[in-house]
Amino acid sequence: MTQPETPKSTPEEPWPVRVVSQKISGWVAKLGWVWVDGQVAQISRRPGASTVFLTLRDPSADLSLTVTTNRDVLDIGAPQLNEGARVVLHAKPEFYAARGTLSLRADEIRQVGLGELLARLEKLKKLLAAEGLFARERKRRPPFLPARIGLLTGRASAAERDVLTNARRRWPAVEFRVINVAVQGPTAVPQIVDALKVLDADETIDVIVIARGGGSVEDLLPFSDEALCRAVFACRTPVVSAIGHETDAPLLDYVADVRASTPTDAAKRIVPDLAEELRLIALARQRLGRAVTGLLDREQHRLDAIRSRPVLARPHIMIEQRAAEVGALRDRAARSLDHKLAAASGDLRHTLARLRALSPAATLDRGYAIVQRADGHVVRSPSDVAKGDDLRVRLAAGEVSAQVTDSPA
Repeated sequence: MTQPETPKSTPEEPWPVRVVSQKISGWVAKLGWVWVDGQVAQISRRPGASTVFLTLRDPSADLSLTVTTNRDVLDIGAPQLNEGARVVLHAKPEFYAARGTLSLRADEIRQVGLGELLARLEKLKKLLAAEGLFARERKRRPPFLPARIGLLTGRASAAERDVLTNARRRWPAVEFRVINVAVQGPTAVPQIVDALKVLDADETIDVIVIARGGGSVEDLLPFSDEALCRAVFACRTPVVSAIGHETDAPLLDYVADVRASTPTDAAKRIVPDLAEELRLIALARQRLGRAVTGLLDREQHRLDAIRSRPVLARPHIMIEQRAAEVGALRDRAARSLDHKLAAASGDLRHTLARLRALSPAATLDRGYAIVQRADGHVVRSPSDVAKGDDLRVRLAAGEVSAQVTDSPA
């Protein structure tokens, strides 16, 4: 079962353009008079006209507003005002409904002096330092030999030439990705920040160099801008600051991972010197060769010392000594055995002689005989036999048989 279609709501009564413009004008008019800080991007003075038009730009963003003021106001407050100068003006925002544009109407203009700029920079420096943007422990060390280097600098500038020439002289194979940006004026900070994001997002970039030649304090103001400092702090890629001369110290120098005194110094810091590295490698090879040679010599001396020992110089001497000892032991054993056998033989002869002397056979040899009855009993007395008994007579040379013929007496 299908649901019935819900009828579309009727739109509210639309406002005419003039009503919207009037309401916007009313909202803008409620702002009243305000103090505005910015950088003069353009000054338009028409001959004979009492109105002067200024284009006021935000140094940290790509935003600008048109300012109208009276020539007398400008001549009194900032008679030497030029494009690029920093100003503070008292103005009222106005919305022109006919053109749909927003502008400022100023009744007082003050050019910011160098002392005031330096005071603002010092205040900003303390703020950023308190937030940890200058902390040494968060600074990263650039790689020893970056595969590719990102360079932000002015188009066809001396800083670009110094970095590229000196880096390639030190390491000819180094690769660069160069992005040319404005390095002074109201558009410098937005361009540098945008280019910095592009290089930081490039995975092939190992280190980023921001370089600019020398200039006045006012010329170097973009490199002390808060937005640029925070953008550098947020980079995941190490950043090298090479702004101005050695005496120049914009706030970017404190936020960057490495501070180079000049663009030439930056080239020395981002790539090693090929000639120096080859020299160090040659020295290392020499030291390694000497170390190996020394080790081999020491081991050879040890082997020679071991080989010079008698046990290794004449290894058979041990066998000869043991053989001599075995021979001596065999001789001693043989002599001892011969002596014992001779002694035993003498003893045996003496014993045999005594045995033979005491033996019945010796008695028989002297002519005696042994008379035994038939049962083997030795006859010692005549009473031991009777007439008719058979007897066996043992002689030295054998036996004879006999019989008792007479009765024993």
